[in-house]
Amino acid sequence: MNASVAPGLDDGGQKLLLWLRMMRDEQPVWRDAYGIWHVFRYADVARAISDSRVFSSDLGRVFPLGEKFSQGNLLRTDPPRHHTLRRLVGAAFSPRVVTGLAPRIAEVTHELLDATGGTDEFDLVSALAYPLPVTVIAELLGLPISDRELFRAWADRLFNRDIADPNDPELARKIDEASADMLAYLRNHCADRRAHPRQDLISKLATVEVDGERLSDEEVVNFSMVLLLAGHITTTALLGNTVLCMDEHPEVWAQMHVDRSLIEPTIEEVLRYRPSFTQVGRVTMADTEVAGQVIPADALVSPWLLSANRDEREFADPDRFDIRRSGNHHLAFGHGIHFCIGQLLARLEGRIAVGVLLDRYAEIQLVPGRLLEFYSRGIFAAREVPVSVRPA
Repeated sequence: MNASVAPGLDDGGQKLLLWLRMMRDEQPVWRDAYGIWHVFRYADVARAISDSRVFSSDLGRVFPLGEKFSQGNLLRTDPPRHHTLRRLVGAAFSPRVVTGLAPRIAEVTHELLDATGGTDEFDLVSALAYPLPVTVIAELLGLPISDRELFRAWADRLFNRDIADPNDPELARKIDEASADMLAYLRNHCADRRAHPRQDLISKLATVEVDGERLSDEEVVNFSMVLLLAGHITTTALLGNTVLCMDEHPEVWAQMHVDRSLIEPTIEEVLRYRPSFTQVGRVTMADTEVAGQVIPADALVSPWLLSANRDEREFADPDRFDIRRSGNHHLAFGHGIHFCIGQLLARLEGRIAVGVLLDRYAEIQLVPGRLLEFYSRGIFAAREVPVSVRPA
């Protein structure tokens, strides 16, 4: 299987997974038709996403379009600024605060499932996997929950874009169009919090002083955008992927019914087996060697989280879904200084939601015969997960 660019996810990722295995074995570092260097093996991916001295997260260094979203963006900032920005919201995602959200997460989960009206068929994404995490993160940010369908439309616009070619002359216009409404919305909230601060994260970002200066409007907006998007997409994908895995392995659902302590390792295996994001982006600060291949300075690099999580060099029998897997050091939430700041919240949302689903349903499976539509790139998840349930 040869390709000038990576296969898409339209078939649920089966061709992509086969291609990734081939690349790990035969071409662990590969430059595609657009000049992007792809890294596939676990050890190399872990290094590329954690060594900020060599692999910068600031794509704006070589990718002008990336500069627009870099200011205030935790995902696109290097030390020391990254450490400063991370400290600003670190307390909001501390173990103590996140644990304190558990009752609210459970309450929202029950409310959302109650709203299905007891039907035995519904779309898990629309009913639960999307509205649960977006409600929680919107409440933390101080955004109206009534706007959650707006957030979903904006996320779809951004993540529906095929940006495999960073040199596309139309790319800037396409992304501007896709993000304009969301950025304007967040600017309005930023201006409101500067004038009328409240007890929410946007107020903190808009009013806090960093090194004697306040964050600019652009920094507040970009920071809020990252928290809003990443704060729900990860869990949305995680919950949908959990059901996909349970459909493939119904015995695991039965085992969790008997032993709820299996929920946590099951969630971790889902994160390894079907990570929410397939890859991330970096830029080389200098010429560097990876797996015997020299990558030049100022090159775009794409470390593959999905490939690392299926690497035979790190995981025994990696294509087997095994909730009793030992040493499950997956990279679904990254590694190093960019380890996902919201990973505790995503894990908690996943565990609570799965626990509530177990309380309510003896069985949950995909509706037979329904074709799933997957994101084309970037997000390893189905847009809709139609399920059939049998009450417990």
